[in-house]
Amino acid sequence: MVKRRRHLHRNPEVSYKEERTSAYVASILTQLGIEVRTGVGGYGIVAVIKGKLPGKTVALRADMDALPIQDEKLCDYASEIPGVMHACGHDGHTATLLAVAEYFARRLDTLKGEIRLIFQPAEEVCPGGAVAMIRDGAIDGANVIYGVHLWTPIPVGKAASAPGPLMASTDEFFVDMKGQGGHGGMPHTAIDSVVAGAALVMQLQTIVSRSVDPLDPAVVTIGSIQGGTVQNVIAEHCVLSGTVRCFKEETRHLIRRRIEEMAEGIARAYGTEAVIDYVMGYPPLVNHDAEVNRFFREAGNAFGLQAEVSPKIMPAEDFAYYVQQIPGCFVLVGAGNPDKGAAFPHHHPKFDLDEESMLYAAGLLITLAESYLEEN
Repeated sequence: MVKRRRHLHRNPEVSYKEERTSAYVASILTQLGIEVRTGVGGYGIVAVIKGKLPGKTVALRADMDALPIQDEKLCDYASEIPGVMHACGHDGHTATLLAVAEYFARRLDTLKGEIRLIFQPAEEVCPGGAVAMIRDGAIDGANVIYGVHLWTPIPVGKAASAPGPLMASTDEFFVDMKGQGGHGGMPHTAIDSVVAGAALVMQLQTIVSRSVDPLDPAVVTIGSIQGGTVQNVIAEHCVLSGTVRCFKEETRHLIRRRIEEMAEGIARAYGTEAVIDYVMGYPPLVNHDAEVNRFFREAGNAFGLQAEVSPKIMPAEDFAYYVQQIPGCFVLVGAGNPDKGAAFPHHHPKFDLDEESMLYAAGLLITLAESYLEEN
């Protein structure tokens, strides 16, 4: 696993560009004698391991894409691709699932049912690779699905999950407040888009505090505001962009409605025009209770992995689409260890993980799959 993970770390590819990564994974699976289907939902791979005993079908998923970030680590496996690195652990996920493939490929005589391995592209960029893989039949006929994320905020040797919503939805919005340009010394002859944009920024802060139930976690963040080019010209355009995170579909739609209402209301008040582009991204990731209970019951069998209840977290995951279709569970497997340099947050230029976490992750996926097949 370490060898494969480091190869992938040196050779990262961003979302929708995972051609070499996909070929590398497919070659290993083929060498193991596993049935492989490539080109699923883009550069996705579905590998099928059928046991000689009858049983259900368990799907296991790993994502393969990297991020457009310059690797700043000083190590012999640092990224060799300028401006691209595995800053979220997807290289570890892929290496882990390859090990799981090897494990089950050697146990066909005792395997009850089918193991379906999903190597997914494009988790990091909406609309994401999960939707395309589902559309191409990746989970057709599967009875359950499990996924893991190597997670540095949790120390190695521990893992966390929770029933119900675990990870937030992620939506994006862009608002262009179109005014009328003019001389900075004669504002009465123009319509100031920057003033309207600034008013909208402040107004949007009231959505979570005044429109959303205080017991329902939600985030509305304005990530950028761009208007004007010089100090003495009133800008004709002021463009805002932001992200919305929450855990309920009804809250997603409430926040969208309030953002659109506020943008249009502020535009009318300031004499501008609001051009709104609202992009609905990944839905909340909602675990199924029975499979979360399986995680808590079986985690200790994965090399003594300690199971904990996870709080809800605001990062999003397109694994959410799989568990909308079939039962499943997503688990955060601890990968943090400051003594090994695994102390930086995900998406950081110096991100790294304790590679021992892959052993726990592989053990957990195997344990969950075997538990389900044995029980059913």
